[in-house]
Amino acid sequence: MSADAHAGHGHDDHAHGHDDGRDHGSFKSYMTGFILSVILTAIPFYLVMTGAIENKNWTIAIIVAMAMVQIVVHMIYFLHMNSTSDGGWTMMALIFTVIVVVIALSGSLWVMYHLNVNMMPVHDMRNMP
Repeated sequence: MSADAHAGHGHDDHAHGHDDGRDHGSFKSYMTGFILSVILTAIPFYLVMTGAIENKNWTIAIIVAMAMVQIVVHMIYFLHMNSTSDGGWTMMALIFTVIVVVIALSGSLWVMYHLNVNMMPVHDMRNMP
C-alpha cells in the first residue's frame, strides 16, 4: 500500500508509539522512585526492628511521615501525577480519593473506639449460680 492509502484510515506516525503528550517516565525516573521507595521502607523497618527510638509515639509518628512521603513518591515517579495532566482530572481524582480514604479511616476508627468503650465486661463464670 502507498502512504496515501494509510492516510485515509486515520493512521499517523504517532498512533503506534502511544505518544499522547504525557510523560511516561524514563528509566532514570523509575530508578529514582524505586530507590526512594526502598529507603522510605527500610528506615521504618529499621526503627521497628531495632527499637532505635525508645518513645513508641515518636516511632509511630516517623513511620506515618515516611508513609506519607512514600505516597507522594509513588504518585510522582510511578503514577506520573501532576497538577497539569489531563486538564486537572488527575488532581480531582486524587482529591476525591483522599476524601474517601479519610472518611473510611475515620469512620472505622470511630466504630472500633466505640465498640471497645461500650463492650460489656466479661464476667467470671465461676461465680455463676
